Amino acid sequence: MQTIQHYVLFPNHDNGMRLYQELKKLGVRATIAPTPRAASKCCGISLLVKEEDISAIEDCIAEHEIEILKIAAIERDVNPHRDKYC
Repeated sequence: MQTIQHYVLFPNHDNGMRLYQELKKLGVRATIAPTPRAASKCCGISLLVKEEDISAIEDCIAEHEIEILKIAAIERDVNPHRDKYC
């Protein structure tokens, strides 16, 4: 089963925190997450968002002139045996 996750990527953490705060005010759920290395090697934080919220997020980015690198769709890497030692 493939699951796609959407990440907003930033050139620095300040922009990530600004967008996070603005989305909270709008009631749009976002989770601060480490940037997946498959998406970017730049800033260490990203926002994990739902696909159905992307339009509202893009509007918020434009309205508040927040600089982002891109919104990336990444296949979720689920390994049920990861971190199991017995």
